Amino acid sequence: MTADSPLLWYVSRATGVVCLVLFTAVVLLGILVHLRKRLPGLPRFGTVGLHRTLSLLAVVFLAVHIGSSVFDSYVNISLLDVLVPFASDYQPLWLGLGTVAFDLMLAVVATSLLRRRIGHRVWRAVHWLAYLSWPVALVHGIGIGTDTGVDWMTWLTVVCVVAVVGGVTVRVLYEVRAGRRPETPASLLDGARPLPRQQAAPQPPARVRKGA
Repeated sequence: MTADSPLLWYVSRATGVVCLVLFTAVVLLGILVHLRKRLPGLPRFGTVGLHRTLSLLAVVFLAVHIGSSVFDSYVNISLLDVLVPFASDYQPLWLGLGTVAFDLMLAVVATSLLRRRIGHRVWRAVHWLAYLSWPVALVHGIGIGTDTGVDWMTWLTVVCVVAVVGGVTVRVLYEVRAGRRPETPASLLDGARPLPRQQAAPQPPARVRKGA
């Protein structure tokens, strides 16, 4: 397989569609895990395990999607373009949005690997970037994808959008009905700050016992 082989274009095209489906499933499963719900037929730990497995699988397909795009000689996409948003000469806006989504996902993956060191609250705050990277990646795919406008792709996109919007809405309503303020990165980071050390109250001087 050479750099000018059409196979690379097909791989990039197919993995882009698979990434949309996988990341949509990851977002929805993440909402289920947060709400302490489970999929029918699976225990709760099974839902958590499926969420992690699909997250890893989505990252693998994303790596193949990016790699096939870089090695395809039909367009000039460098490794710098993959990491630096809007630096490419090829469709800078749409490709740049894909780079932004990728950088946000890198932050999520990195903090997940360092979760024990940075603390659970900081990890959850950064994990909110997954909600931001999903619509950015979606717009990237709509703008640059060659299947945009094809009936099956249009319906697939609509289903994914409706599913994610519905899932996020359910999560927010659940927080409101539970009487809790909806969780945000700012509130999580604020709660992660160490509390100021309380100064010990001054002790009265000890009384000297006089001898008889």
